[in-house]
Amino acid sequence: MSKTRVLLVFGGQSAEHEISVISARSVYAAIDTSRYEVILAGISRSGQWFLDDGERQLLECDEVSADSGVPVQLGGGQRDLVGSGGIDIGKGSFDVVFPLLHGPHGEDGCVQGLLELADAAYVGAGVAASAVGMDKELARAVFAHAGLRQTEYLVVRRSAWKVDPTSILARIENALRYPLFVKPVNLGSSIGISKVHDVESLGAALDVAAGYDIKMMVESSIEQARELECAVLGNDDPKASVIGEIIPGAEFYDYTTKYIDDRSQLIVPADLSKSEKVSIQEMSLEAFRAIDGAGLARVDFLLSPSGEVFLNEINTMPGFTPISMYPRLWQASGIEYPELIGQLIQLALGRYGEKKQSRLSR
Repeated sequence: MSKTRVLLVFGGQSAEHEISVISARSVYAAIDTSRYEVILAGISRSGQWFLDDGERQLLECDEVSADSGVPVQLGGGQRDLVGSGGIDIGKGSFDVVFPLLHGPHGEDGCVQGLLELADAAYVGAGVAASAVGMDKELARAVFAHAGLRQTEYLVVRRSAWKVDPTSILARIENALRYPLFVKPVNLGSSIGISKVHDVESLGAALDVAAGYDIKMMVESSIEQARELECAVLGNDDPKASVIGEIIPGAEFYDYTTKYIDDRSQLIVPADLSKSEKVSIQEMSLEAFRAIDGAGLARVDFLLSPSGEVFLNEINTMPGFTPISMYPRLWQASGIEYPELIGQLIQLALGRYGEKKQSRLSR
């Protein structure tokens, strides 16, 4: 029986480029090679696609660049990668895409739309769910409509911040109480996030976040809250994993404590009451369905000292690094890493088949 050809795409144009490469290394090392043949394609920071030609290993470098492989582009409607000028390079045909891309231009619906136009099966959420999940402002509106409890927040546009910072600061201080979190609306991996305790640090934090996005979100902090995460797997009938807890090695779970040092603790499963577990798992599935998720997602929560559960955010393409929470949660739930990858690929193929059938019946 022939193997399923999986196009593993990584890198990308966001600030999470390096994390994507690390995630891809992990998946590439763990995938069941008796069932799947992997084709590596990296996207540089400038947006150029490169195919691994078997000589220059794309995954050996921390960043995808022009020296990484053969320049290619996605063949429209062909499920193939072609060289410049549309030349068939004979190595780029695939059955399904695993877009291990994090952040803008990868996780926000852009690549998903490209894959839809190419008539390709792909792992993860579709165009709309990816866009909503990436945009924290849109996601919060959808979650509010679904009745899911969230912290108080405001969204500031970069253009308004540049024109009248004094009024923006006053509006935030009138609406929210310190301490506050400031973050780019369309970014993940805790990049550009700051925790602030006064107006001086608030202004500086808005400047930092504005360097990454045209919208910045300011959120009320739930002090002494426990940070909890739940993984979701499936399409129309998703299931929720056991719950994990993050104990940050810093004031909050920032980029450094996530990916660079080992000061944070990941506790799987988290020590929770039965009612807390059920509440978080049910909210995870509700959030997944609210954005019309598919394949996978990691849903993040805050548990206040008084026992209130707040939905923080949803991540439609969570990290797959060796220390990432998503695979660890499923391992604790009975699904080992290689099988998890296989299930995600089969979910992608199944969803593609259903959509194809719908188009043919029109």
